[in-house]
Amino acid sequence: MARRCEITGKSVLSGNNVSHANNRSRRRFLPNLQETSVLSDALGEMVRIRVCTRGLKTIDHNGGIDAYLLSVSTVKLPIEARRIKKRIEKALAKQQAAAA
Repeated sequence: MARRCEITGKSVLSGNNVSHANNRSRRRFLPNLQETSVLSDALGEMVRIRVCTRGLKTIDHNGGIDAYLLSVSTVKLPIEARRIKKRIEKALAKQQAAAA
């Protein structure tokens, strides 16, 4: 499984460990990924996502996973988030059709 946030797209960065003697060796900066479940109001169920802590804060700030995904352009989202967004849009369209 890739070390990539499903919401923000944040992934592994690389750099150097630098010792006191200024010796350099390669290292990796890993994102703080968390496997979590987020409630989707449109789907009526919990959606499991692998998201970084910054992504969780972004979701909360925008009022939930539904509001965040619907407000962001599809082009800017990673593939996993696009799939969830498509499911949410279909569920909302079905709810509007049933109400009309």
